Amino acid sequence: MTAQFPEPSPRPVPPGGIRASHDDREAVVEQLRDAAAEGRLDFDELDSRLELALTAKTHGELAALIADLPASPSFSGSAVESRTPLVLKGGMFGASLGPGRWEVPGHVIAHGGVGGVTLDFTRVECRLAEVIVEAYAETSGVTLVIPDGWVTDTSGIDPGFGGLTDKTTSDRLPGTPLIRLIGSGAMGGVVVRHPNKRERRKLDAS
Repeated sequence: MTAQFPEPSPRPVPPGGIRASHDDREAVVEQLRDAAAEGRLDFDELDSRLELALTAKTHGELAALIADLPASPSFSGSAVESRTPLVLKGGMFGASLGPGRWEVPGHVIAHGGVGGVTLDFTRVECRLAEVIVEAYAETSGVTLVIPDGWVTDTSGIDPGFGGLTDKTTSDRLPGTPLIRLIGSGAMGGVVVRHPNKRERRKLDAS
């Protein structure tokens, strides 16, 4: 006869010890930016708190960053409503988004297909702390164009045969989102860059 032992009781999680999600961090970042716009935080305070918010691991760490600010429903200690990923497929003839203004979700999935996909972020206003872009280059590749001051984390990309070409700088401006790039270069390759000379002329003229 096998001895029966009682199930171990789960350890109670201390207050504020719940692990923070991407959406939790985004909500706090938005609240900090609003506070700075209202004059409650100066530039140095905003920069410091944004850096801490982006690397926070728990609800308690996030709550400490906004404890001296007016209460906001955007962060209540639980994840905000999840956002549906935006999916683009290059198909036979290709697909592009931008350079006009478009709403940037927290998650974008791009399949290059035969025609390729271009994502142009140069004219968007993005209030998210982080945007995940899944790029599957397939045959013709995926290209991301991001504004100066934005940076990318490309550590999650498998270069594949097509490779990864990163022509961006690492000089991130305070309050700008991090583009976290994951996926595969496959045959077509993935390119992430800032605007070229022709694109800059169009931006300056607009």
